[in-house]
Amino acid sequence: MRLDLEGLEITKGELKHLSGVSLGKILRPPTKTKYLLEGLKSLLIALLLLVSYWMVVQILNKHHLLLIIIYLGMAIGLFLEDIYKIFMTRKNQRLIRLFEDVDKYNSIVQAIAINDRIEAAGNPQVKLSNRTKIIEAIKLIREDLIRALKTERIIRENQKFINHNTDLFTFNFNTLTGLQINDKASEHGKLLNEALEIAIEVREEMKKLQDEHSLNQRNSN
Repeated sequence: MRLDLEGLEITKGELKHLSGVSLGKILRPPTKTKYLLEGLKSLLIALLLLVSYWMVVQILNKHHLLLIIIYLGMAIGLFLEDIYKIFMTRKNQRLIRLFEDVDKYNSIVQAIAINDRIEAAGNPQVKLSNRTKIIEAIKLIREDLIRALKTERIIRENQKFINHNTDLFTFNFNTLTGLQINDKASEHGKLLNEALEIAIEVREEMKKLQDEHSLNQRNSN
């Protein structure tokens, strides 16, 4: 990976640090099918635990209360974890949409990195002629994504705190729109315009956060 791309990808560790929510604690995509699959997976694991318990009992030739407690505890733990995941998923729909924007953003960074490797392998025809402009757009989008994640967490954890941090709602969107290029049909143009679409989505999510916060203020008054 070239130096100008290093550190641009938003890692899972960064996401957890910024949002305060582990990716493993929510279900994505938040659909009924995903809920069902998660439940079936836990049920399968519980059945495997039951089979393993039966095998242990056959080997020891006796029922141990401690074994029953251990296996029952693991089975209950699985289902409690599923309930927690469903609760966290339903509670954090806006955060999940931001996570999806981060996924799209990271995909663009990875696409550029792969393109660089193909070019370095001896294929100069794939060189990104607008690389500097694309990297500039990506950096601005990264800043907005980080700001959006921080702001969402502040509002989620402490709504009153946001009253003293209005600067968090400052965006680079106007700067980004000035980076648009005319050749939208080219691969280079597609990369930049995909990045700009992410910026628009992030801006819309932040507008929703602002509107929601203003509504909560009016209701409290």
